[in-house]
Amino acid sequence: MPNETQYETEQEKIHIVQPVLQQGYRELAAEAEALIESAGAACAGTTYAEVREINPATYLGKGKLETIEERLHGLPVTVLFNGELTPSQTLNMSAALGGRKVIDRTTLILDIFARNAKSSEGKLQVELAQLKYIYPRLKGKGEALSRLGGGIGTRGPGETKLETDRRRIRARIGALEAKLQELKQRRELVRTRREKQAMCTISLIGYTNTGKSTLLNFLTDAGVYAENRLFATLDTTTRKLSIDGSDYLLTDTVGFLRDLPHSLISAFHSTLESALQCDLALIVCDAQSDHEMQLRTTLATLAELKSNVPYLIVMNKSESLTSFDGYPHGSIFVSAKYGRGIDALKNEIARFFRGARAELTLHVPYAALGAYAQLKKYADELSFSYLDDGVRIRIRTLRHYLYKFMPFAEHTPQNG
Repeated sequence: MPNETQYETEQEKIHIVQPVLQQGYRELAAEAEALIESAGAACAGTTYAEVREINPATYLGKGKLETIEERLHGLPVTVLFNGELTPSQTLNMSAALGGRKVIDRTTLILDIFARNAKSSEGKLQVELAQLKYIYPRLKGKGEALSRLGGGIGTRGPGETKLETDRRRIRARIGALEAKLQELKQRRELVRTRREKQAMCTISLIGYTNTGKSTLLNFLTDAGVYAENRLFATLDTTTRKLSIDGSDYLLTDTVGFLRDLPHSLISAFHSTLESALQCDLALIVCDAQSDHEMQLRTTLATLAELKSNVPYLIVMNKSESLTSFDGYPHGSIFVSAKYGRGIDALKNEIARFFRGARAELTLHVPYAALGAYAQLKKYADELSFSYLDDGVRIRIRTLRHYLYKFMPFAEHTPQNG
């Protein structure tokens, strides 16, 4: 009988079934190969399946599934459907393919997240996403057992065990959501302390494997784990960045992906929301890859997260470029691996914050000093003088905080 070590060393072989629904399907299949590698498995080939009409029971038609089964006959492979399947479609497709294991894109990504989560919060978020994904699939299995009817160990005992599993999962989901809410409140406290320190915040965001962690390491000597594979790092990391005597807080975030499952966006929403409550985002793209798709995906994910944070576009891995045509206007070209373009990036960051700041003179009545005290964390006080009817204060603040001070403003803000 194989022991545990043998199981760990056996590399699972996965055959990709790529539905052909729109342009870019070959790029999606190539991305699936990279995901399989990140999951520690091996790609055992790809079948492109043209889909004229989605079959509600099996997604692919009977003839296409028979062709795939013939191709894979006798091969010990798992089938990855590079899309999203319903619980019943997964079961039916597995049955049509000789009972072999069938997973979809979400299952694969969840497995990668589970492998790579290191922090306690990251592990909780991944477990929550997995349980929310598994829960309806347990229901699907229950329905399948009911349809079998009769037989020892099918409908009766089987459904009883599944119902127990469902109750346990519901309870665990509730407990995880409560823990993550506590962690969210702690992050809010940390963010409030940082605001009181009046430090500007910057977040590195973008597609997975574009070099965000490598860029963080070069800019801050953070020593964060970085590897050339999808979702190598999941946990957010914040370090201090100094530019020309000014200090900023720079945060690395989890990477995005095309068609990132909504369950994962939901699970990581609080972390991403915290990271995106920044003063500036650096959208990092791979200049040698499909940078247009990466930028489009990132902006779509930001819109889904209802974020309108200002951003700069950073084209990383640009060391071998000979032409800069065809890239978004205003892109900053860097190579985090070799340190090229870093000074230009720092200059653009400093220039942004110079333009993003404004100076304002306030007249605060003595009776309103308590209200003003709640706003002090959003500004640097440049001067302070007492008058008969209150105090006059000269402040410098980021422009998107100006509205907070306008009730006390003496005149129109000036650039800081």
